[in-house]
Amino acid sequence: MRVFLTGGTGYVGSAVLDALLRAGHRVTALVRDPEKAARLTARGATTVVGELGAPKTFASALVGTEAVVHTAYEMSPRGVEKDRDAIETLLSSLTPAASGEPPTFIYTSGIWVLGNTTKAADEEMPIDPVAHVAWRPAHEQRVLDAGQNGVRTVVVRPGIVYGGSRGIVSDLLKDALNGMMRVIGPGKNRWPTVYDRDLGDLYARLLQAPGASGIYHVNDETDERVNDIVDAIADHLSQRPDIRHMPIPEARRKLGTYADALALDQRVRSPRAKALGWAPTLSSITANVPRLFEEFRRGNRS
Repeated sequence: MRVFLTGGTGYVGSAVLDALLRAGHRVTALVRDPEKAARLTARGATTVVGELGAPKTFASALVGTEAVVHTAYEMSPRGVEKDRDAIETLLSSLTPAASGEPPTFIYTSGIWVLGNTTKAADEEMPIDPVAHVAWRPAHEQRVLDAGQNGVRTVVVRPGIVYGGSRGIVSDLLKDALNGMMRVIGPGKNRWPTVYDRDLGDLYARLLQAPGASGIYHVNDETDERVNDIVDAIADHLSQRPDIRHMPIPEARRKLGTYADALALDQRVRSPRAKALGWAPTLSSITANVPRLFEEFRRGNRS
C-alpha cells in the first residue's frame, strides 16, 4: 500500500515507520529538514521535506496515496491549529483507488482524553479529557465524521509509550541515572502503557484490515502504578537514586496542565485491537527494566 506518514522522525512515528516498512508498505514520510530525510531514506522510506503547517510543501507527495497515517504534533503555541489544518488538508487529499477501495486515514490521539477512569475503560467509555488535551476530542470527531464521506477513518489512542531512548518512561530512566527521580503526586495512580514496537504493529494491522474503522485503544493492560514503575527502575541501579514526590499544586506551577495528565489514574482496555489479532510482545515496564535501560543506552549512542 502507498502510505503517507507524518511525524516519521518522532517517537510514535518512528515506531510506526519501522512497522509499516516491515509489513512491505511503500512509505513516503514528511520531514522538516534534509538531515532527517537522509536518515529515513537509509531506513527504506521515501521522504519529502516540508512543514505540516504549509500544505503546499507536501501536496504533490499525496497524489496517488492510498492511506495517510498522521502521527505528528508540533509542540508550539500554534500546534493545535496546525493539527486541525493538517487533518483537513490530509483528508481532502484522499480519493478512492482505481479499484474503488476507499482510502484510509489513521489519526493519532491518546488515552488522556479519557480522564481518570473509575473502571477499566474500553473504546465505548465516555471521554473526560484533562485540560492538557481538551482540544483532542474535536479533532477525533472530525476524523470520525469523515468516515461518512468515502474514507475509512481510524483514531488510535496509545497508552504511555515506552522503549528506546525517548518518551516519558525514558525520561524516568535518565533521571534515575542522574540520581533524582520525581513523581507527580502520591504515585499511586496507574499508567496504561505500550511498548513502542507493539504500538507500531497495531498501525500495520489497521492498514491491512479493510473493515477496521473507528476508535482503537492500544496498551498492554498491566495497570502498573507509577510508584511500582519508579521503584523497579531505582532498584536496578547499584546506587539507588533519590525519589521525590512533588505535590500536585507545585507540579502545576512548574509543568502547567501536563502535571494533571501525568497524575491521571487510568485502567484502559484494548478489545478492538485484540480482535484484529494484536497482542503485546512486551508487557510490563517493571518486569523489563534491564532491557529498557539497554535500549535507552543504545539509543543515546546512535
